[in-house]
Formats: sequence, structure tokens, C-alpha cells
Amino acid sequence: MIKAVIFDMDGVLIDAKEWHYEALNKALLKFGYEISRHDHLVTFDGLPTRTKLEMLSQQDGLPGKLHGFINSLKQKYTMQIVNEKCVPNFVHRFALSKLRAEGYKMAVASNSIRNSIASMMEFADLQEYLEFYMSNEDVVNGKPDPEIYIKTIDKLGFLPEECLIVEDNFNGIKAARASGAHVLEVQTVDDVNYLNIRNKIKQIEGEAEV
Repeated sequence: MIKAVIFDMDGVLIDAKEWHYEALNKALLKFGYEISRHDHLVTFDGLPTRTKLEMLSQQDGLPGKLHGFINSLKQKYTMQIVNEKCVPNFVHRFALSKLRAEGYKMAVASNSIRNSIASMMEFADLQEYLEFYMSNEDVVNGKPDPEIYIKTIDKLGFLPEECLIVEDNFNGIKAARASGAHVLEVQTVDDVNYLNIRNKIKQIEGEAEV
């Protein structure tokens, strides 16, 4: 039986992939660096900012001493965009409210920092349905390492097979599968709706009964 649903945030509950891309590039450009759209989609998607900066140092020679400043600047730019563009999504509110009413526990596990998660969940008006948030500040290794999902499952108090994780990108899906939980793969935030989640739960529980 599925008892909990764990959501990634960017690209799942919040259509924020472009926000992060825009904010990080705005910070990087101050020092003459930039992530191409192709690399953003193929290589960097779903990774923590600190990991992206480490990769840029290895690949393009970005000085390591700039990491802290660029990361801080990126977070400020991200919050400016969040304040402007992050609004409630009725489909998501309906899905989470229905799942909560049906007794499912829910949490967010994201490679974003804790402040970004809290702010986006508040702006999206979803915080009341969630038990807690797990951020990249709560783990040593971000996705694609499964640590964040293993810790989230443990904090919820369930077994991996009692949890469904909703993920949208290669690194997140890899982390989710490695945790031992069930995974609902989505392409866009529009795929995150009550019907798709319930159908996945029915499929999992139907297979378990066979």
C-alpha cells in the first residue's frame, strides 16, 4: 500500500527550470561565463547549483573562489523571479488537497536550498499540505545520489515500497529509483495532477495484489 507521496519541486510542483537557468546565467555572466541552453537541458538539469559550479570549474576554468559569491547572487536573482512569477496552480492545490484528505502523507525533496523551497511553496500556496521540505542543505550528496529521498522516506516513517516519488528529470529519476521507492515520471508540471497520481497508485497496488 502506498502511504506517502514525495514531490521533487522544480519542474514538478513549480515550473521553475527556466527561472534557475536565467538566474544562474545572470550571475555567471558578470564573470564572463555562461551555460548554454543545450548543456542546461542535457547536462545540468536537476543538479544543485554548487554541483553546476564545480562542473564549470572543471570544464571551463571557473575560479573556485567565486563559487560562494556566484551562488549567493544566483539565489537573490532566483528570489526576484519567484516574487514576480510564482503563483498558485489550481490543479496542484486540488491534487494535494485530495491526497491529504485521503490520508496520504506528502513532502518535498528538492536539490534547491531550503529558503527557495519554503518561498516557492508559500507563493504556490501548497505548504499546508506538506509534512516538511528536504533541501540540498539537509544532505551531503545531492541528486542523482539517492540520499535526499532515503532521508525523506525515513523521516516520514515509511518503507521505500510504501512511497511514491514524483520526478521529472534524469538525475532526479535516477535518485528516486535508487531509493527503492516507486516513481511517477512526469514531463511537465501539467502532468502532476490528481488523476495521474491516483492512477499510478492504483497500478502499483494492483500489481502488488497479483
